[in-house]
Amino acid sequence: LEVETRGHDTAVLASYEKFLLQSAGHLDIPLKDKWQPPTHIYLKSLNKSAFVHKKHQVQYFVRTHYRVYQFEKVTGSTADTFLEYVQRNIPEGVAMKVTRHEIMSFPTALLEAME
Repeated sequence: LEVETRGHDTAVLASYEKFLLQSAGHLDIPLKDKWQPPTHIYLKSLNKSAFVHKKHQVQYFVRTHYRVYQFEKVTGSTADTFLEYVQRNIPEGVAMKVTRHEIMSFPTALLEAME
């Protein structure tokens, strides 16, 4: 189970990270890894006036911060409960993307064909 959170305020993301990891701890979901991808910065320069004063510009920044958490050995019902609880308590300004990975056994027909 991979959970990616993104937002513009690092304090809100840090607070939500504590909540997320505490919730996983209460449900005995082991955290495999967590990392912080680089911040995406969007810069937009606009003229202050539409026709006059072409040299006067205003610059707008939008910074998007990311956090990625990877949980392992999660059953389907535990994952559903965890995700429902975490998504219901998501703060304003934070988005979440969830990716589920499933471990499956290798097909025996392919194993026999390889031999």
